[in-house]
Amino acid sequence: MRQLDRVSELLLARAWSLGAGPGDRAMTIDIDSTILEVHGSQKQGAGYGYTHVLGYHPLLATRADTGETLHVRFRKGSANTQRGAQRFVRETVGRVRRAGASGALILRCDSGFFSQYVVQACRDHDVRYSITARQTPAITRAIEQIAEESWTSIDYTANGEAWVAEATYGDQHRLIVRRTKLSDPRPALFPTYRYHAFITDREGEAIFLDADHRRHAVVELAIRDLKEGSGLEHCPSGAFNANAAWAVLASIAHNLVRWVGSLGLEITGPLVTKTIRRTFLALPGRFRLGTTAIPSSADEVALGDPVERVLHATRHTTDLTTSVLRSLAARPATSSAKALRTRERSRPIAFACQPRARDAVNCDPRRHSMVESDHLCVFDGGSRLSRAHHW
Repeated sequence: MRQLDRVSELLLARAWSLGAGPGDRAMTIDIDSTILEVHGSQKQGAGYGYTHVLGYHPLLATRADTGETLHVRFRKGSANTQRGAQRFVRETVGRVRRAGASGALILRCDSGFFSQYVVQACRDHDVRYSITARQTPAITRAIEQIAEESWTSIDYTANGEAWVAEATYGDQHRLIVRRTKLSDPRPALFPTYRYHAFITDREGEAIFLDADHRRHAVVELAIRDLKEGSGLEHCPSGAFNANAAWAVLASIAHNLVRWVGSLGLEITGPLVTKTIRRTFLALPGRFRLGTTAIPSSADEVALGDPVERVLHATRHTTDLTTSVLRSLAARPATSSAKALRTRERSRPIAFACQPRARDAVNCDPRRHSMVESDHLCVFDGGSRLSRAHHW
C-alpha cells in the first residue's frame, strides 16, 4: 500500500509541475470520511459503523477548487471517524508540500474531526483550519454568552432568517456561530433557533468565513464522482489490502480525468467523469455491416486530431439502429429466429476509428474477432466486444 501511495504522490507531483497544481497560491483541503457499502460476510475488515451499514470507512482528502483526490486511507468499517485523523492530516500536508504546493494551506473538516489532535497537527504544519464544532456543554455555554446585539443578519435561507456572531473558545480559537430560524405558518410563542458553530484560526470577517466554511460541502461532490465515475463504489475483493489498493487506483483514475480537463482541455473547476467520458473519450465513428475493408472517408475520426474535428465527425455519424433495421427488413420473412441469430453472428458489426491510411483491417468471419488492427472494434454477434491489443 505504501508503494501505491508513493506512485499516487509522484503522479500528483508530475501533474502539478506541468501546471495543474496551485503553485504559490493558497489551496483549500477538504477532509471527510465516507461509507463504502458491501454485501456478504466474506469481506475482510468490513463492519458496521455509526450509519449501521455494512462496509468500509475510508478517509479522503480532496482539493476544493478542482475536486482532485489528494490522499486516501482505507479503514475497516467499524472505525470511528477520528481514528487516524491526526496522522492522516500530517500525511496529506506532507504530500501536497512535496508535490509543489508552496502557498498557504487551509483545512476544512466537519464535526467528526473536531479534536485537539487535529488542531495540533494543523498548528505544527502551519495550516489554517476551519472545523465544525460539536454541540458540547462548553460550546453551548460559549454560544449562550453571545449578546443579542452581536448577531449580524445574513442572506442564508429563503425559508427563514439567519444571523452570524463570533465568540472565543478554548485555546484562543475563534468560535463563529450561525443561528437560523425557519419560517413557520403557525408562529410559536417562543421561537427556537438552530446553531451551527465552527472553530478557526483564520483571519477575516465572520460572515466571509462562515460562507467559506459552508463551501466544505463540495467534498461530497468529489466523493460522489469518485464512487460513480472511478469505481470506488465497489470493493471487488474479499481481501482488505486488495480493496485498499483498489481505492488508491480509483483515486488515480479520478485525478487523471481532472488533469485531462485542466491541462488538455483547459477546463477550470470541478469536473464530472461521466461528462468527460461521454464528450471526449467516447470517440464517434461509423457503424458498418459486413466484413469488407473499411473505406477512408471524412466521417471516420483520426485519433489524436483536435477536438473540433471530433465534434465535426459526430454530426456525420451513421445511426446504428437504422442500419440494423434496414438489414433485417431486407432478409426473407420465412427465416426462423434461430437462423436469423446465426446469420447475425456471422456478420459482425464494426466500429471504425481509422487513425492512419496505412492501417490494414482484416476481419475473420469465422472467429468474429479482429486481426491486424490497432483501432477497430468488432461486436461479436451484437453482444461481446473484442478489442485489438493496442486499443
